[in-house]
Amino acid sequence: MDKTFIDWLQNLSPWLLSHGIKITIIIIGALILNKIILKLINRIVQFAVIVDERASKEAEKKREDTLIRIFSLTSSIIIFLIAFIMILQEVSIPVVPILTGAGIVGLAVGFGGQYLIRDIISGFFIIMENQYRIGDVVSFDGTNGLVEDISLRMTTLRDLDGIVYHVPHGEIKKVANLSKHFSRVNLNLGISYNAKLEEVIEVINRVGIELFQDPAWKEFIIKPPQFLRVDDFAESALVIKILGETLPLKQWEVTGELRKRIKINFDKEGIEIPFPQSVIHVV
Repeated sequence: MDKTFIDWLQNLSPWLLSHGIKITIIIIGALILNKIILKLINRIVQFAVIVDERASKEAEKKREDTLIRIFSLTSSIIIFLIAFIMILQEVSIPVVPILTGAGIVGLAVGFGGQYLIRDIISGFFIIMENQYRIGDVVSFDGTNGLVEDISLRMTTLRDLDGIVYHVPHGEIKKVANLSKHFSRVNLNLGISYNAKLEEVIEVINRVGIELFQDPAWKEFIIKPPQFLRVDDFAESALVIKILGETLPLKQWEVTGELRKRIKINFDKEGIEIPFPQSVIHVV
């Protein structure tokens, strides 16, 4: 065996017996501490979160899961960052010059750090005020999608096309939550001016009640869709508004089924759903 390699092993052995063991202890300790803190966070959140009487059990669970996910991720980052710094010290790598050189101190007080701090503070209030949770459908100034992840700095959305949006919390000016507590069936439907309005109202209300009583749909519907008012006198149709209430995120499924059943019943009753038409006079 090469003498240089043997000398290297002889010099390495004392280092492994001292610093190597300490590094192993640091890694194992960080893993154990992280596991303990994750369990504590889980229990503390479940105990400390105030139950919203208006929210369903599913909504409360989404809120708890969101808080647990954010606090767990934050605590894990802090624990492993401290462990990494301790390991650097054990291998005799100066920590302060690295932090200064990487610009972490400058970032905290500099222009870029201001945006980071703004995002984190905004994210903290979003989480504490329970504005939305993972699993909700929201709209941020025209950016719509399902909330897939929330961190202290940003929210991740995915729309129906599968496009993923990463939105920094500091950029969020207005939030529309489409799935908090309950959702609404809000349907505008055009009918012919020649149709008998009383008959149309009777058919719509009957279809709404039948849908509400259907075993396959009743668990999703809070209030059956019913005729609300004549909403507009349009050019080619009399527009009526239908309103109902559903569980969060179920409004689109219920509205689709309602449209199908209304069309089937309108066809049976001979009620016309008009479409734009033009009359051409030939001279």
